[in-house]
Amino acid sequence: MRTMKIAALQMVSTPDVARNLEAAGRLLAEAAAQGAELAALPEYFCILGLDDRAKLAHAETPGDGPIQHFLAEAAQRHAMWIVGGTLPIRTANADRALNRCIVHAPDGREAAHYDKVHLFAFDEGERRYDEARTLDAGSTPVALQAGPLRVGLSVCYDLRFPELYRALMTPPCDLLCVPSAFTYTTGQAHWELLLRARAVENQCHVIAPAQGGTHENGRRTWGHSMIVGPWGEVLAVREADGEGVVLADIDHAATASVRRRLPALAHRRL
Repeated sequence: MRTMKIAALQMVSTPDVARNLEAAGRLLAEAAAQGAELAALPEYFCILGLDDRAKLAHAETPGDGPIQHFLAEAAQRHAMWIVGGTLPIRTANADRALNRCIVHAPDGREAAHYDKVHLFAFDEGERRYDEARTLDAGSTPVALQAGPLRVGLSVCYDLRFPELYRALMTPPCDLLCVPSAFTYTTGQAHWELLLRARAVENQCHVIAPAQGGTHENGRRTWGHSMIVGPWGEVLAVREADGEGVVLADIDHAATASVRRRLPALAHRRL
């Protein structure tokens, strides 16, 4: 398997979908110009509203809508795999949505989608947040073949649940994708630690595009969009707030070497 260049895109999304799509388009073009064959957008790349219900007004029907059309067109234009962060998808209940990650292939077709399984809740006294107020949880792990890579999908809070990633490792993935919008508090404490742990225990690369900065709704996200190697080494990271692109090469030989020298995946007993 050849080396493949991948890109994690960092954004500071707003309540305005059009502005967010413009920013995402700019970053995807930058990643493509730097040779990326796969680019991943952060969770809620398309909207971070003034309140948690704002996303419902922009929820789309599966397979149709301006956000999905944008992702499909961008993938085709750049001939690139795009992991589309997340966007709200309608359910039968107008007051609920799914937080869906959609992957588009270089020809623009939808290759796979994953609905976030673990919904985030946080209570720090004055600051509270609970995704389950507006979202329905998914229930199924999803992996796909993206060119030479087997890619396992997850979203943000999923990162704290290693059993999801174990379910994605039969057969083993080459890349785990974690589009995120970590809060500043939880990100500062646990973001890098958890990403490196998931890479080490699954002996594969991890790509984690993130929201990073202070948003118009007053929320501050941690950022530090990152790509981690199978030995737990940080291959690329954006240290600063604000939008940007970080890139790294996935080297199958390096992954194979780690798994050969320390065959932990083959040693599993549960």
